[in-house]
Amino acid sequence: MTVDAHHHVWELSVRDQDWITGPELKPLRRDFTMKDLEPEARAAGVDRTVLVQTITVPEETPEFLALADAHELIAGVVGWTDLTRPDVAEELARLRELPGGRYLKGIRHQVQGEPDPEWLLRPDVRRGLAAVADAGLVYDLVVLPHQLPACIKAAALLPGLTFVLDHAGKPPIASGELDPWASDIRALAALPNTVCKLSGLVTEADLASWTPDDLRPYADVVLDAFGPDRLMFGSDWPVCTLGASYGEVLGLAEQLTGQVTSAHERTQIFETTAGRVYDL
Repeated sequence: MTVDAHHHVWELSVRDQDWITGPELKPLRRDFTMKDLEPEARAAGVDRTVLVQTITVPEETPEFLALADAHELIAGVVGWTDLTRPDVAEELARLRELPGGRYLKGIRHQVQGEPDPEWLLRPDVRRGLAAVADAGLVYDLVVLPHQLPACIKAAALLPGLTFVLDHAGKPPIASGELDPWASDIRALAALPNTVCKLSGLVTEADLASWTPDDLRPYADVVLDAFGPDRLMFGSDWPVCTLGASYGEVLGLAEQLTGQVTSAHERTQIFETTAGRVYDL
């Protein structure tokens, strides 16, 4: 059994994905649906997934919950709501009452697009994060390396909230640099309420020429820092298709972790960590 803890879907006829711009992302400017994903996931041995938000509009989360209700493959949803709204607790409760509401497992915001590197530490945001914790949900962090110090502070200030770092904090793989990303990763991992996704590495590398050896130092850092019991595999499909197919991304994750983990630890990375953290 394998859990894919991070993928997306979208239909451009329903809603534009305004982040898909420029020639490099052009292959993503089409629909990607569960009908596209399901055969690839099943062929790769994936039997449960976590569907993650793509854009910051309130309509998307109810749609994703309904999708989870209709597709056996989806075991959890990480949605979006405005953390700064005064009634965020009531809104989270409302989402839970919608069709498929039981699949809501976490909340995410595109922090990587916020100009303030300490957006997570704003009082109104911290109040919203506390409401996420009170609702029994987790919070996914999609951030750039320079925002990791704020993630460390936020996780320390909110010990009751589990923070899940998406895409290993988007390390600078293309440039080959490790620090300060690596030292910040270790500081974040030192907090017990943090978890990391082994996901999104291919698209942080040189898309035209990456090799597994380019990614290995970064995978080694997160594996060493978080350990298998706080590390989970995510495909980041369909974004990953810019650099590798669904099956290739899963095989790559297995290759990057296989030589340094036991069978039990690999089961943690590819199944039980996600199952526990997201209560799948």
